[in-house]
Amino acid sequence: MINLKHLVARSETLRRTRQFFDSHGFYEVQPPCLSRDCVVDAYLDPISISVERLGVAGPKLAPEYFLQTSPESAMKRMLAAGAPSIYSLGPVFRGAELGRNHNLEFTMLEWYEVGGDYESAMRLTADYVRPILNCERIDRMSYQAAFLQTAGIDPLEASDADVVELARELMPGMSLADDADRDDCLDLILSEKVSPALGTERPVLLTDYPLAQAALAKTSPADSRCAARFELFYQGVELANGYDELLDAAELETRYQDNNRKRAASGREPLSCRTTLIEAMHVGMPRCSGVALGFDRLLMLSVKASELSEVIPLPFDQA
Repeated sequence: MINLKHLVARSETLRRTRQFFDSHGFYEVQPPCLSRDCVVDAYLDPISISVERLGVAGPKLAPEYFLQTSPESAMKRMLAAGAPSIYSLGPVFRGAELGRNHNLEFTMLEWYEVGGDYESAMRLTADYVRPILNCERIDRMSYQAAFLQTAGIDPLEASDADVVELARELMPGMSLADDADRDDCLDLILSEKVSPALGTERPVLLTDYPLAQAALAKTSPADSRCAARFELFYQGVELANGYDELLDAAELETRYQDNNRKRAASGREPLSCRTTLIEAMHVGMPRCSGVALGFDRLLMLSVKASELSEVIPLPFDQA
């Protein structure tokens, strides 16, 4: 059943979002939902479709197209072509994601600030979400401090064995090998122990992730063990992921290859590492910061809904 009250709130929040970024000098863009490649993430499942099923043909077409898990590749290609600061507010798709905080299709707000850096990205994120969530301020906590406070372990200094053992204690039903991946175990500890305790009173920016979890962020200038990456949490829900953006195409390809190894280890198909984004980065991208924010989750928390399906007019099981 469509919740008309939340439908109105959704429309109002979309309007406020566009007003905010327009007033800060950003230009709205509309990246394609279907593209010939996608960001190579270790655990995200892109939905693909063969070009034959699309009913088109031509020498410039790829054999397979992907519903995008993020507009990142397309937006960075625009930046490499000379675009100014830009934002996108539209649908993205992730296979195997359906639940209280997930829907197969959801709305993502993503922006790139040309000339921006780690600090400016966090400031802009806080300035945007604070009035929507009706919060006077946004807290900050380092990844290291959050793990020490909540899980009793130092994620930067603890041995691999200690990290794996703690993950095993938190997930007794999960079989973890003695040589289990350290970063996978840190992700488990984050999701099972740390994140549920984050932002209980007001939103918190979790900063300075371990360098091995840099994703598409640069190394932190303040601590070489860390990445210039943050995430925004509120009431235990992850809302946003932000970076001082990596500009090195060779390093990005190396990270993609590492992600493919993790994909193979978890039974997922590898994805092409020689993407249109890699090609664009070889041409050259401007220094910038970038943030991806789950709009539906933000709306869910702002209207105090209990699950995502309440604020999506027609969730996947009703679409």
